Amino acid sequence: MTADTLQIEIQQTQKSRLQEVDFNNLVFGRNISDHMFIAEYRDGQWQDTRIVPYGDLSLSPATAALHYGQAIFEGMKAYKNAEGEVLLFRAVDNWKRMNKSAERLCMPTIPEEVFMGGLTELLRLDSGWVPSQEGCSLYIRPYMFATDPYIGVKPSDSYYFIIFTSPVGTYYAKPPRVKVETQYIRAAEGGVGGTKCAGNYAGSLYPAKLAQEEGYDQLIWTDAREHAYIEESGTMNIMFILNGKLVTPYVSETTLDGVTRKSIVAIAQHWSIPVEERRISVKEIIDALKDGSLEAAFGAGTAVVISPFATIAYEGVDYPLPEVKEDSFVAKVKNYLTDIRTGKAEDVFGWTLKV
Repeated sequence: MTADTLQIEIQQTQKSRLQEVDFNNLVFGRNISDHMFIAEYRDGQWQDTRIVPYGDLSLSPATAALHYGQAIFEGMKAYKNAEGEVLLFRAVDNWKRMNKSAERLCMPTIPEEVFMGGLTELLRLDSGWVPSQEGCSLYIRPYMFATDPYIGVKPSDSYYFIIFTSPVGTYYAKPPRVKVETQYIRAAEGGVGGTKCAGNYAGSLYPAKLAQEEGYDQLIWTDAREHAYIEESGTMNIMFILNGKLVTPYVSETTLDGVTRKSIVAIAQHWSIPVEERRISVKEIIDALKDGSLEAAFGAGTAVVISPFATIAYEGVDYPLPEVKEDSFVAKVKNYLTDIRTGKAEDVFGWTLKV
């Protein structure tokens, strides 16, 4: 795919901000790369595909997304290999998931050539922003929102699809302390829990704030009906090593189908490690913490990659988890995923795309 195929108009910045960035001290989400890709949906089709210098948008105060919440996004990453080439990880999976979100929120789906063509052309232009430092990557944020300047509850007729990027380091500086949430909910059956829509994250902020005030970094969300079953953990899916097995909640309409999560499942199966994707009760995990059969608990996601938990709190009691050892599955799978993404290990799964 090329800019010519998509007819992308490219306007390069007159002054790059690249030299202002300290790549040895990256704060997640603070530094934005020079350019962004924009496509507009009007009159029933995607049009005006362009790459422009990153900057502010001009919007009507009546912009539909600001009032009725038609806004979705994805999180992706790009890496550099030893030769300095840019590698994308499972980008097509993110495109498919974004379209799933679009359909649920009554938004137009994005053609693959628009999503992938715009993304790869943007990365070619801003390849210098992809960090080569260990543990760092280029975070990619594709998102879409309704743009009708109209106050009325209906699907918008017009949309912006935008991609911008940001060089990042690690999300959590140390293993997070997490708390099992038993009052508030993230998602309910029949809702939008399986989509990456903005409202899901807005609704999670208050209970997360309460947990942070108690000294925890994140929540473990439970089911809306009983608060008895584990679903996911804030910015990530949740996984356990229990009695030598990789155990994780199955994907449902109340959980996000995480790209990192399914990559870990595929690697475990490739390594002949037993995998169970099923309903997991809070009681099962707390009992396993008490009797020592829970070897590890960790979050998995694009932003956090793999983040072992230091503590799980439930009903006022903190249950510490054992420190992750170098020969553990958690450490091995994290290193292996990193090696695939950076081209150090052979990609036997076909997940990476050279830009």
